[in-house]
Amino acid sequence: MTETKSRSPEIQLVAGAIGGLRQALFHDAFAYRPLPRLRTDAPVIRSLPKRARERATWAVHAFVALVALITFLLGIASTHHPLTQLVALFPAVSVLMTLVRPVGAFWISLLLTPVTAVFGEAEWPWGPVTFFAHLVVLIVVAARTDRRTAAWMWGLTVLLGVVMENLVWRPGTTTFGMAMTSAFALLVVSMVQIRRDAEREVTVQRTVTAVERDRRTLLEERTTIARELHDVVAHHMSVVAIQAEAAPYRVENPPPELEQAFVTIRENAVAALTELRRVLGVVRAEDYQAPDAPQPTLAQLDGLLANVGEAGLTTEKTITGAVRELPQGVELSAYRIIQEALSNTLRHAPGATAKVEIGYVLGGLGLRVVNGPPTGPVKPSPGAGHGITGMRERVVMLNGNMTADATTEGGYEITVFIPVQLADEPSDADEAHGAKTEQAERA
Repeated sequence: MTETKSRSPEIQLVAGAIGGLRQALFHDAFAYRPLPRLRTDAPVIRSLPKRARERATWAVHAFVALVALITFLLGIASTHHPLTQLVALFPAVSVLMTLVRPVGAFWISLLLTPVTAVFGEAEWPWGPVTFFAHLVVLIVVAARTDRRTAAWMWGLTVLLGVVMENLVWRPGTTTFGMAMTSAFALLVVSMVQIRRDAEREVTVQRTVTAVERDRRTLLEERTTIARELHDVVAHHMSVVAIQAEAAPYRVENPPPELEQAFVTIRENAVAALTELRRVLGVVRAEDYQAPDAPQPTLAQLDGLLANVGEAGLTTEKTITGAVRELPQGVELSAYRIIQEALSNTLRHAPGATAKVEIGYVLGGLGLRVVNGPPTGPVKPSPGAGHGITGMRERVVMLNGNMTADATTEGGYEITVFIPVQLADEPSDADEAHGAKTEQAERA
């Protein structure tokens, strides 16, 4: 029997630290990673003129290039020796490399520190120019990577300074100053990254929450529509079942085939009604109560206008065309659409007036509800937009069209068209049945 020896926590900690260092600073250290341009929709850039926005996206690149140029000019100005002036070019190159190879730029800046210290400035191990250049490299690379990489860069920088001070001691060493200054700079960069990541996470969560809320609202609206249409469909199915049962008694000595056909119709109607009630039981909420009165139609519209008038909304109703009886589903949906539009006016446009227009046309029913601008203070409503979703669902269910948009006067307008087939107009099923009958007669 073999025993598995587990590593001690200390060894696991060291192994994890070495693995983190290898992943942060050694894995693809010199990979090509160009700095992306700023977005044109950034808060500062979008406030600029249109022509300047495209150029402003290169602002960070231009700033880093300017810092590299300043580093080079400071290195040349600090000495007149040709070799020293050539060495002053190296820190500027490491600053420029942060634009395309950030981790590689850190290694170049770190490895050039002994070179510039020996052949360059008198301060040990970082002179004013190399101090400035290495600090810029640390900041840019930390901003382009993550906090773990920033911590490792700071640790290696301090370690190099301590080693160089112990190997060659000179008065006025700069390791402590580099350690404190870079620690403060990297801490600021890390705080900015933490805030940026938190804002990004909040944005993602808000987006997910908004999508889920819209989806839940859509399902709730569809459930409400299903509950309301249950009474309409159940009424029709009950009438079909009753008429199928009574039809054989209206004909003297009906043939057995006819009686059996009516029995089958009644059984199918009762079965459909039973399934419909079962479906309603699935979508019914725990606190749902079936309405005592029949579902409303456009005939009860005057009562609705009276109710909103008592709530403070002045309305004006206009009816055009020949008023006729429409299918109950269309009547119910039209009533609910007008009801929701007037409720939105009360909620979002206090003090405004509303016009309700109903048009009976040859091919369907037209609705238009428009309100003026609010004259009182508008209170924020957490459910804004949900009523529009419900209205759209009702219109889509009836194969209609709907538009909802603000008016030029500051109000809001909702227009709906619901197609309604005329009673004497053959449906698609009737046309198909007639075509089949005609073909059979010709045969």
